[in-house]
Amino acid sequence: MANQVSAVDDILAEYHGLEQQLADPALHDDATAARKVAKRYSELQPIINVHRELSATREDLEAAREMAHEDHEFADEAKRLENLAVELEEKLADLLAPRDPHDADDIIMEVKAGAGGEEAALFAGELVRMYQRYAEKHGFITEILGLSESDLGGVKDMTLSIRSRQPSRDGAWSVFKFEGGVHRVQRVPVTESQGRIQTSAAGVLVYPEPDEVGEVEIDDKDLRVDVYRSSGKGGQGVNTTDSAVRITHLPTGIVVTCQKERSQIQNRARAMQVLAARLEQLEREKADAEAAAGRAAQVRSMDRSERIRTYNWPENRISDHRIGFKANNLDAVLGGDLDDLFTALQTAEREARLEAE
Repeated sequence: MANQVSAVDDILAEYHGLEQQLADPALHDDATAARKVAKRYSELQPIINVHRELSATREDLEAAREMAHEDHEFADEAKRLENLAVELEEKLADLLAPRDPHDADDIIMEVKAGAGGEEAALFAGELVRMYQRYAEKHGFITEILGLSESDLGGVKDMTLSIRSRQPSRDGAWSVFKFEGGVHRVQRVPVTESQGRIQTSAAGVLVYPEPDEVGEVEIDDKDLRVDVYRSSGKGGQGVNTTDSAVRITHLPTGIVVTCQKERSQIQNRARAMQVLAARLEQLEREKADAEAAAGRAAQVRSMDRSERIRTYNWPENRISDHRIGFKANNLDAVLGGDLDDLFTALQTAEREARLEAE
């Protein structure tokens, strides 16, 4: 309890400091700085709200107990307030529990067709639509930054950003971070004439998007920049100018592309943001791997090559292999109904974090 009080006191002090910064017109001259302050302010808001409600409840409880000595009708009210105070204390403890420091961040997601040819590309396209539908239902904005399609309209390779409409402590990273890894599909492909079930796969990469490129040092001499025409289905050109940009980071071999904007300058700037996000994630994975040495593996392994989930069409079943989650509502999940799955993953992560603490 003493630790909780100390933590709340620290948060109250930080919150009031942020409030003063937001009231200063000078802050809003720097859009990036203002966004950072507003983002942190929104992260703390739920804690402040519960703390205020708990403080008010405790005051009312004390008054009800005093009045119950003179009027027994207040005894029931005191009991109700006691129960409410316990609920709020538990809620506050949950809000103060260790969290992933990037949960409030926007993300970059890459979806790539794996083994399975055209069928894998069609499946990758269905994964993208699943994420887009979930994002739309939950107030996230998706933006396609780069796309290479197959002849049948599947996704060979796609990069998209997913952002919160408003700053929140539960940003895109808090839910989509669990999607990094290999997704396996079992079904009869549209290209299969004999009706045989086949297995193919798609890979998903997810990493937080930094607020600005300046947070990561990138040396120009480490970059190879190529420009080309944006391509659509089957490699067909969709722009008449060489506005699409491909940047290769030579030390790591990371390749990023952006073809969304009509301007080469805009595409390069956006591609640099994606590269910065990839490099930051690479550093985080190295640090996490070092920190994890000698202790039990956490819920979300940083090994991107692992098979994390299977989508079984004949049985309408989805299985997440990391936490043993299974459900026979694959059709609903592909329609964007990922709430039960994401809640199970978040619960497992929270329990692992508390155990690690």
